[in-house]
Amino acid sequence: MKRYVSLLVISFLITSLWIPSVSAEEKQSSDITNNVRSAILIERDTGKVLYEKNGHEELPPASMTKIMTMLLIMEAIDQGKLTWDEKVRTSEYAASMGGSQIFLEAGEEMTTKQMLQGIAIGSGNDASVAMAEKIAGSEEAFVDMMNEKVKELGLKHTIFKNTTGLPTSDHYSSAYDMAIMAKELLKYEDITKFTGTYEAYLRENTDKKFWLVNTNKLVRFYPGVDGLKTGFTAEAKYCLTATAQKDGMRVIAVVFGAPTSKERNAQVTKMLNYAFAQYQTHPMFKRNQSIGKAEVNKGKEKTVTAITSEPLSLLTKKGEKTEDVKQKITLKKNLDAPIKKGDKVGTIKLTRDGKVILESPLVAKNDVKEAGWWTLYKRSMGMFTKAGE
Repeated sequence: MKRYVSLLVISFLITSLWIPSVSAEEKQSSDITNNVRSAILIERDTGKVLYEKNGHEELPPASMTKIMTMLLIMEAIDQGKLTWDEKVRTSEYAASMGGSQIFLEAGEEMTTKQMLQGIAIGSGNDASVAMAEKIAGSEEAFVDMMNEKVKELGLKHTIFKNTTGLPTSDHYSSAYDMAIMAKELLKYEDITKFTGTYEAYLRENTDKKFWLVNTNKLVRFYPGVDGLKTGFTAEAKYCLTATAQKDGMRVIAVVFGAPTSKERNAQVTKMLNYAFAQYQTHPMFKRNQSIGKAEVNKGKEKTVTAITSEPLSLLTKKGEKTEDVKQKITLKKNLDAPIKKGDKVGTIKLTRDGKVILESPLVAKNDVKEAGWWTLYKRSMGMFTKAGE
């Protein structure tokens, strides 16, 4: 009997040696969210995933769809195709949208800024469609642009069928894809002036004054939250893509399929708390920071300035250092005019111990048009003159 007990004790000791240890942090991160269909937490500048639960599951995004709608609006403004004060006319189709709306009337005009307020704060379906028609000519054409942007971002689990998120078949996204769309949208720092506003008024000096209250209550109740977009339908349940900034670090948290808005906010709050307790960022470059000049063939200008396309930071655990980080800048050769503002002209990489820890495109600061024949002729004659000397 003693021998049998001894064997059991020895067996237990040997087995215990092979049980993998689980750190308190790993246990904490694995237990962050519950009672939601999917969730993800990323750091904005690096895109690093800090927590994930069913991150690639394809689910209806409801009004979080408008993150892509707002992204294309901000791109159009950044590219000079649209201005903040430009008037946007509401069509009968846009005015007919159901669900959440700012009650636009057919023929009513608002500025781009006012329409974006209606989308970002009030989740206006009518404003979303009006802006889509302004930019692309029709909602269908704008949806094509949305799906092209999905491909450009390399997302595999998103298909859009409308600009609003109103229920329709085969309209879906995932927590990971939505986080990457939010990451791209947050390149445009002006967007949080809209998504981070808790309340505002439209038609303020008229008898049709309309009060907007942000559907994202965390904007008011969680310090540092300044966006981005809620969503709800009977099928999707309660969804939220939220972003918060603290001590220079910006994170994005996404939840799909919470049973109540209170539960949705609670789960996002837990993810944000985890991120700010465990991690910190070390800013390296701001967006639109000049990095160098790339040569241009046959352009009115011989070079184009390469700038960062987004803020760039290093992410570490709290207390870790950022020593031995090197940067490598690669500018494209044989660039041919014309070049448009925002075209990719190079890459910046940050490496440590030979491993790439961050890679981001460098883009053209401005347009470079093709040079006329006379300019090219003068250049060639100048070359001959220099060669003769």
